[in-house]
Amino acid sequence: MNVHATPKLTASETALVEVFSTRLSDLPGNEAVTLRRDTALEAIKRGLPTRKVEHWHYTDLRRLIGTVPAFDRTAKPEALPVLIGDSHRLTVSNGRAEKAENPDGVTIHRLKELFAKGELADQLIAGVDDSVGAINAAFVSDGFAISVADGVEVQNPIELQNLHAGGQAHSRFTITVGAGAKVTFLERQAGAGAALVSSIDKVVVGEGADVRFIILQEQSEDTTHLGKFEAEVGKNSNLSLFVMNVGGRLVRQEVHVAMPGEAAHFELRSVNLLANATHNDLTMVLDHSGYGTTSTELVRNIVTGKAQGVFQGQIRVAREAQKTDAKMACNSLVLSDEAEFSVKPELEIFADDVACGHGATVAEIDHAHLFYLMARGVPEKEARGLLVKAFLAEVIEELEDEALVTALEVRLENWFDEHG
Repeated sequence: MNVHATPKLTASETALVEVFSTRLSDLPGNEAVTLRRDTALEAIKRGLPTRKVEHWHYTDLRRLIGTVPAFDRTAKPEALPVLIGDSHRLTVSNGRAEKAENPDGVTIHRLKELFAKGELADQLIAGVDDSVGAINAAFVSDGFAISVADGVEVQNPIELQNLHAGGQAHSRFTITVGAGAKVTFLERQAGAGAALVSSIDKVVVGEGADVRFIILQEQSEDTTHLGKFEAEVGKNSNLSLFVMNVGGRLVRQEVHVAMPGEAAHFELRSVNLLANATHNDLTMVLDHSGYGTTSTELVRNIVTGKAQGVFQGQIRVAREAQKTDAKMACNSLVLSDEAEFSVKPELEIFADDVACGHGATVAEIDHAHLFYLMARGVPEKEARGLLVKAFLAEVIEELEDEALVTALEVRLENWFDEHG
């Protein structure tokens, strides 16, 4: 347990407290919701985490968060065209959920309306050293609660857009997928101008359901993005999560997955493109507690400029989770002398009949491969680009959706054209 003494507040912490006092009257919720917000604010007052906190050792949030911008009530970013044709679009614009139609078999409610009734107050809870949860619980005003009925197969993806035009934007998506249902969610985090953004996903996957969830984070270069994905995976169900980071100044994306259901499967695939002075932290905690559960995690990173990257991956296997099969790997290409990438894989195993493993590599581009291409007339930048794309292709192409793969490859090419 991490014990906190009450520190003198930094400028950023003071700004958060002051913003809360001016925003409280505008935030939806009854007495129970307001009490949760007050509790979250007290957690902020105790101080944002530093390197002394184990799960924040590589990301000193108290130092890195920098200036906290004020809310801009007048800003209204335009919704983005959907990434894949015929997707159902749900937009949160500067913290306000736009009206949306329900696809067949799907029920959608605005969180603002639920908070006003006192519903979902129990979700606005932040754990110890949970600054992402605390900031979001204090300031979130809207988002969507989405329920997919049992046995429903949603034909087209549901695209969740959390957009801003500077200032602050805090959103939340609460998702329940019924037994035997099948659905794809595509979440996009984007905006222009300096901003503080927080976004939390809470996903419950019912028995025998199949859920694919893609998070595409492409914030502006002066945005702080704090994200958390929480999921519970039921019996005989499958959850596939793909995370792609291509922007932001300070990014912390947390993944917390619990697998209590027998024979449940979870997989994480992530591509992180880090340049300039970006600090990007992907932290995962995966709890295997059901019998015969399986998981695979594959993280690929490209780091250049003065960027700093982090992957922390912890797999826990409970005593009753016999026959667990879990594998985790993180591979990084570092393209400049000033770039850094830190990896911390962990296994915590209490069962005795399991197959678990992890691996990590940090390397430069293979100079022999680069020489081979250049010797055959390929210009150096193009040759480096080909090697980078080959390094990431395995992860992106696993998505098996041509339109989605093409859209992500375009972002990869644009990023490399600018930073390669």
